[in-house]
Amino acid sequence: MHTAHGVIRTPIFMPVGTLGTVKSLSPEELSAAGAQIILGNTYHLYLRPGCDVISRFSGLHRFMNWQGPILTDSGGFQVFSLAKLFKIREEGITFQSHIDGSTHLLSPEKAVEIQNCLGSDIIMCLDQCIPYPAEKHQAQDALELTTRWAARCKTAYEQNFRPGSALFGIVQGGMFKYLREASAAALAEQDFNGYALGGLSVGEPKELMFEIADFTLPKLPDNKPKYIMGVGTPSDLVELVGFGADMFDCVLPTRNARNGQLFTKHGTLNISNAHFRDDTEPAESGCNCYTCRHYSRAYLRHLYMAKELLSYRLNTIHNVHYYLNLMEEMRTAIYHDEFETFRKKFYANMER
Repeated sequence: MHTAHGVIRTPIFMPVGTLGTVKSLSPEELSAAGAQIILGNTYHLYLRPGCDVISRFSGLHRFMNWQGPILTDSGGFQVFSLAKLFKIREEGITFQSHIDGSTHLLSPEKAVEIQNCLGSDIIMCLDQCIPYPAEKHQAQDALELTTRWAARCKTAYEQNFRPGSALFGIVQGGMFKYLREASAAALAEQDFNGYALGGLSVGEPKELMFEIADFTLPKLPDNKPKYIMGVGTPSDLVELVGFGADMFDCVLPTRNARNGQLFTKHGTLNISNAHFRDDTEPAESGCNCYTCRHYSRAYLRHLYMAKELLSYRLNTIHNVHYYLNLMEEMRTAIYHDEFETFRKKFYANMER
């Protein structure tokens, strides 16, 4: 994918920088870990610090000193999950800020306007999120509203087009295959630069998430990137890449790092376990991240048990590096037409 701030090689994982920062990491550390693109959040950045501040820096890139591409989500999910009160109408979503209770309207046009202010390389259409489980009529209504909002987003995007930017539509439809197919067809007809699958990993069984993704991804144009929003574990990424997905984001590597969980090719380490107290080995043998090159499991456990801030940084450096290296390995396997061999090796390592 070619953007105004660089080329993105897929499949790719996007570290989550909700408030203009990937928690505890500097942009230089993200680059060293292999990050090609990061994710920012429209809802949070709109409320704080606000477009009036960010516009003084001509966008989020200069504001946070990140030179690579940025994808921003539309804010619809955060309104659904965080706002004190919200009401969905044809015009958009009226909500009360979770910070100070102030009232705001997030319309499709406003969502595009905010993301343009942020200087996003990839802009997401506003969509209506629904809970799991949801009735068919709820999923149908949300799908139809999302489709109408997508058309308005595209009009607003084209009226204020920025070279090098892209607009992605979001497929909805709950856990109903016929609705997912209808949503994919309606969005494909509008011809977006890329497509995302929303409404997954919201509490449904993992087998159902895989089933819906495997069904929906082939319904989208082959020549456009396909983005699974908010997913997931390392094994989720391997399976979904196998289904044809190109892009992912998830808070797991950063959030779990703060909770003392480290991802490795042999599974996860809970660094608080007592048997790491005098372990001189790195978190993962053979890993070339900064943390594994310089620090032992014993030291990482000491920092975590002492609640030292350095614990969050070192754990996060390792986890982000693990995720990005996993994607690099999958890109290489795909290039050499060896993905299934890679997949079998991935699970064999986990079993050991």
